[in-house]
Amino acid sequence: MYRVAHNTATSKVLRPQANAPTFVAIEETLKSLPAAVNEEELDRCRALERLHGLVQQLRPLDRQVMMLYLEQMDAESIAEITGLSAANVATKVRRIKQLLIQRFHKGTSDGH
Repeated sequence: MYRVAHNTATSKVLRPQANAPTFVAIEETLKSLPAAVNEEELDRCRALERLHGLVQQLRPLDRQVMMLYLEQMDAESIAEITGLSAANVATKVRRIKQLLIQRFHKGTSDGH
């Protein structure tokens, strides 16, 4: 039984895929894209990417607190996960938000 299973698996891997993906001309791909991209949505995506980059540059504990906050967890839940007090979490969130706002508007991304 082992040999049959092994041979079946081997032949499946070595056999050219009958349903292998086919390549499509770039023109056809471009036709399937939306005709126009909303400029506001593009700006929003860029801002979110920038914010994510700034959050990633925070110290590990600060980054953990902010990621949990951004996942809409309350201070008590974050406190249970991090081992901090709920009051400390609330203070950290407020200070980190202020720091991120400053860095976002200044365009700086130096480490914290």
